[in-house]
Amino acid sequence: MDPAELTPPPTGADGAADRRPRDRGPADGCAAESGDSAADAVRAETVRRLERSMGALGTAAVARMERRLSWFRTMSAEDRSWVGLVAQSGVAAFVDWFKNANRGRPAITVEVFGTAPRELTRSVSLQQTVEMIRIMIEVVENQVDGLAAPGGEQQLREAVLRYTREVAFSSARVYARAAEARGAWDARLEALIVDALLHGDREEGLHTWGSALGWSRTPVLAIAGQVAEGEGDAMLDEVRALARRAGHDVLAGTQGERVVVVIGLGEQHGSDPMAAAAPLAGLFGAGPVVVGPPVPDLPSAGRSAGAAISGLRAAPAWPDAPRPVSAEDLLPERALDGDPAARRRLVEDVYRPLRRAGSPLLDTLAVYLEHAASLEATARMLFVHPNTVRYRLGRIADLTGFAPADGRGSFVLRVAMALGRLAERDGPAPG
Repeated sequence: MDPAELTPPPTGADGAADRRPRDRGPADGCAAESGDSAADAVRAETVRRLERSMGALGTAAVARMERRLSWFRTMSAEDRSWVGLVAQSGVAAFVDWFKNANRGRPAITVEVFGTAPRELTRSVSLQQTVEMIRIMIEVVENQVDGLAAPGGEQQLREAVLRYTREVAFSSARVYARAAEARGAWDARLEALIVDALLHGDREEGLHTWGSALGWSRTPVLAIAGQVAEGEGDAMLDEVRALARRAGHDVLAGTQGERVVVVIGLGEQHGSDPMAAAAPLAGLFGAGPVVVGPPVPDLPSAGRSAGAAISGLRAAPAWPDAPRPVSAEDLLPERALDGDPAARRRLVEDVYRPLRRAGSPLLDTLAVYLEHAASLEATARMLFVHPNTVRYRLGRIADLTGFAPADGRGSFVLRVAMALGRLAERDGPAPG
């Protein structure tokens, strides 16, 4: 056994073994410094090679995107130039970060994505950004052996992996912030559009505002109801999500306890507005849900929204109304509530067709309604056969769309007749 092994370790004043680290000898220090100097020299040479290749790397990345990404080839020239600038900035920022080994985490968001306009996040999705990052990584990794100084390949490869990880996280942050800002802006713009529609102003700006929200579908209709208690914002989010899943364009806004939703009908429900509105009605709060008439475009949606709001105010007069109910089915209630548009519709669409058809139809309807819908009583009062009364009642239903023998139809006809007589009092009767 080596005698040195029998020598006890040095002890401190208390007799315990002295475990303080021994000072390195001159040879140990020189070796460490020599290793650090060699690593720094390798890094410096790799940096020089990277700086000479920055332009070529960015160009190679864009060229590979053009070959492999079909959506990149179809982008506008302006957006492609911005993507190319982002790629060049990414390479330059990596080289600058790699040059300074002690800088810590790179500032990707500012140094790379700060070069492109915020609107680019609308042209390039997050998934597409991930595809571009993957291609940029491949371009650099494929050239690591040629870019790195001898002995620095592993060092460069690890730096690329760390840097691209930061790029991926920063991409997610950029898109998350853009989505938050977009969502807040869209909500404010939707509220502005809904307010403009209800007040009937700023129609010249509705096309522009609708385009900003990606509005493209027609026909358009409005739905009005009450806010679900304590669920204002959550309810609007659910309405938007459900409408978009059904293929509709959608705007939604609240006014106090009232909700107004405007939808551009998708192809599936383009010819059946009530079928489109029915699934959304379940998301509204308690009470009636009223669907305005379809109109041809977004600037005309104020008419539909006005009818829906008028119907919502008047709906309590018809407790048994379906849910949702068409604003057109609430014409008599709206007229009684003072809606001039509803009054005009009843006069023009119900009373005046009967007036033009001749007095026998109006007289028959008046007597029939006054005598509790009795055929025999009406025939006796008019001195005609009951079959004549039946024929005239059928003609009334054909002309107006409302059957006098139906409870709801008789109510609509009675209100329309009263309004028509008042209109004749205020002006000449139509010929």
